[in-house]
Amino acid sequence: MTRDCSFLEELPLEDDQVSFAESRREDRAADWGSEQRGREVLPDAVVWPESTEDVSTVLAAATERDVPVTPYAAGTSLEGNAVPAHGGISLDLTRMDDIVDYRPDDFQIDVGPGIIGSEVDERVARDGLMFPPLPSSGDISTIGGMIATDASGMQTVRYGEVADWVLGLEAVLADGTVIETGSRAKKTSSGYNLTDLLVGSEGTLAVVTEATLELAGRPHQIRGGRAVFETLEDATGAIAEAVRTEVAVARIELLDELSVRMTNDYLETGLPDAPTVFLEFHANHGIEEEIDLCLTIFEDHDVLEFEISADDDEMSELWEARREIAFAVENYEPELHTLHPGDVTVPISAYPEMVREAKRLAEERDLLAPCYGHAGDGNLHHNVLVDPDDPEMVERGEEAYRKTVEKAIELGGTVTGEHGIGEGKRQFLEDEHGAGAVDAMRRLKRALDPTDTLNPGKIFPETAEGERVRDDET
Repeated sequence: MTRDCSFLEELPLEDDQVSFAESRREDRAADWGSEQRGREVLPDAVVWPESTEDVSTVLAAATERDVPVTPYAAGTSLEGNAVPAHGGISLDLTRMDDIVDYRPDDFQIDVGPGIIGSEVDERVARDGLMFPPLPSSGDISTIGGMIATDASGMQTVRYGEVADWVLGLEAVLADGTVIETGSRAKKTSSGYNLTDLLVGSEGTLAVVTEATLELAGRPHQIRGGRAVFETLEDATGAIAEAVRTEVAVARIELLDELSVRMTNDYLETGLPDAPTVFLEFHANHGIEEEIDLCLTIFEDHDVLEFEISADDDEMSELWEARREIAFAVENYEPELHTLHPGDVTVPISAYPEMVREAKRLAEERDLLAPCYGHAGDGNLHHNVLVDPDDPEMVERGEEAYRKTVEKAIELGGTVTGEHGIGEGKRQFLEDEHGAGAVDAMRRLKRALDPTDTLNPGKIFPETAEGERVRDDET
């Protein structure tokens, strides 16, 4: 459905802040996961706000005219979180990329939503600080996008997810109202926690225009390395016990044997062709004791190799293998592609069973399914590979993927640990939360955005059929 966005030319915006060009619109019709979903809708216009006032002006005008608005930034999402399911305006926030204020003595920084995550980390590093929850894509994704999906990364096992590091937000509601949530205090029990409500809402409730982030001190001691196991069961068992023992690991990542093979082919790394665990230890003192404790635990699970280094170059090479795994998977066999970007997460005690079941479901259907992920927090990326031109293979892949997600829910986990629901996981929302909770989510959406202006077509199951979640009385 084409939307009339000509009103944008009448708003107090500069000429270079609005575009109706097809090439610009096409750029914002897709994200990294678009190929798997196989559906693109072009926005009718692209707007680049440069201030909170710009965002407020555009939203108020769009809501008045029943024109949808979808926040957009780097486009690195995998579930269609930032693509315009109903056309309208793509609100590109990448020009709002300033460091607004920095208070190193308070371990805090205020930033615009369009700033790249690694830029924040680099700016504060000179003061011995860091922003710990950066995802693996932190050098190409924005803070606004991370907040929208409540992203997390390799260090979640020690430091938590993005939500744990957001103290407050400035945001704009659909009608143009500007609100501020949270505070600069370390804690508060004042009123509803609107900050946590907006984090992870995928731009469906408000558009974030500024974020107050908490920072952490960089550890004095950092050591990294890898451990190799004979079986996947040994590797997952060792991970679960290490986490339960609270070994001082900041990163503990799993690659199954297939993932290692794919990485070796892609990067020519020469890693042992066996289940592998990547590790990084953070401490201010006593790191050797933590490493020894981890080794003892791993030896109880028949570890074959355990190598730890303090050399920065060696650790960088090590983590490159983990960061590049997604590209390695997609380049392994050209005719095979990831069906859906799976990212289930389960309690750590259930992690071995989750990994075992994901592999079994794929192997029973004669499918390749590399399994890897942020194992320390129970996160598993299960990438079922299929030939999209083979309908019967796709059907087998869909069944394996669905049953893997259902198993995660059965184990007390979640369908998505870090990618969000977006368009890709809507069908599982009620399975995880129940009809009552999802209806409560709908009521919150209608209360804050009764016309469904903000990012319609996301999260809720019925929007897969093109409906909008709106108050019919408006």
